[in-house]
Amino acid sequence: MVVIYPGSFDPVTYGHLDIIDRCSRKFSKVIVAVLNNKSKKNFFSIEERIELLKKTLEKYDNVEVDSFSGLLVDYARQKNCTTVVRGLRAVSDFEYEMQMALVNKKLEETLETLFMVSSGKYAYLSSSIVKEVAMFGGNISCFVPGVVEKALLEKINGGRM
Repeated sequence: MVVIYPGSFDPVTYGHLDIIDRCSRKFSKVIVAVLNNKSKKNFFSIEERIELLKKTLEKYDNVEVDSFSGLLVDYARQKNCTTVVRGLRAVSDFEYEMQMALVNKKLEETLETLFMVSSGKYAYLSSSIVKEVAMFGGNISCFVPGVVEKALLEKINGGRM
């Protein structure tokens, strides 16, 4: 079975990687689909986010990194995929994710959303928290892989570490 794991991944965290790793062991193929939302101000460009994901996921033979803009249901149709995986960290995530799953189901009745509960050690982690900690000089090595930490610190420091 092929699944799509969509998100902004700005930046990719160990929480995202945990979901991807677990999906890679359950499904024949995982498409990590980076949302290119032009109306949203992202920290990393779409190209940078794709590159960081590719670097962190190179050990997986059954994981593909791609990007999309517009509706997830249209992207899923394009990929002939009927299953989306979404991670849940807390009950507060569930309300939003459930609403999105129902909208997607209304727009494309064959599209199923599977919720994967975050591992307890990552339940607090978000890309926003990582960026905030990094901007204030905190150690983010426990939140993101080295390649992501380096890219984040370089961007914060204007291209120098």
